[in-house]
Amino acid sequence: MSLLSARVVCITGSSRGIGRACALECAKQGAAGLILHYLGDAETEAEVKSLEQEIASLYPHAKTHAVPGDIGDSATSKKDMQIVEEGVKAFGRIVSNAGICPFSDFLEMPLAVWEKTRQVNLDGSFYITQAVAKQMRDQTPQGGSIIGISSISALVGGAQQVHYTPTKAGILSLMQSTAVALGKYNIRANAILPGTIATDINKEDLSDQAKREYMVKRTALGRLGNPDDIAGPVVFLASDLAKYVTGASLLVDGGLFVNLQ
Repeated sequence: MSLLSARVVCITGSSRGIGRACALECAKQGAAGLILHYLGDAETEAEVKSLEQEIASLYPHAKTHAVPGDIGDSATSKKDMQIVEEGVKAFGRIVSNAGICPFSDFLEMPLAVWEKTRQVNLDGSFYITQAVAKQMRDQTPQGGSIIGISSISALVGGAQQVHYTPTKAGILSLMQSTAVALGKYNIRANAILPGTIATDINKEDLSDQAKREYMVKRTALGRLGNPDDIAGPVVFLASDLAKYVTGASLLVDGGLFVNLQ
């Protein structure tokens, strides 16, 4: 059985990492259409084109539509809204995934680093969530599933992440309040909290072998996460298997949070 049969999925930050893995898994699970948001520079444009080619090769039933834009700019969500209005025929699905984490010392952090991190991670999540929720409210049949990619960093602190952790806590809170606000429209909203996932966002930090080994030892499963480790939980929350799940947070961290010793 295809868990997302005939569904339309909108994924922000889809060109790489967690977003790319989610796009591939959603297509595998039967999604009929995928709106693939990406930043829009030369690098991410090449990445999203290769993603579309891979989906077309492996899952020819799934149609794709790539949408470039800076997720931290409110105009991007308005553009996405136009695409969604044209493409969503059944229950809409969104994964709000795009994010950045430039590690920085708190006391020396330039204000611009704080502002950019907030704009991309938190403002962008708000803009796109509101835009797609309007479509889910107005479509027939009414409803949908919104999934915000938060982080284990919403629950714990990090010396080099003073600008990052509040944005991820904000996404968690955004999904909780969105669940309350949108339940009357049959719209569910949930958050996924990844642990340490080996992606471009932390590639430089994990290039330190000692740091990498330390993080591996911290997990109960004895390994770092891969992007496809997040894709399965995303599909679950987007599917009817989770039709009575809203306002929830799902920690996907390989046992990092519980491993005190």
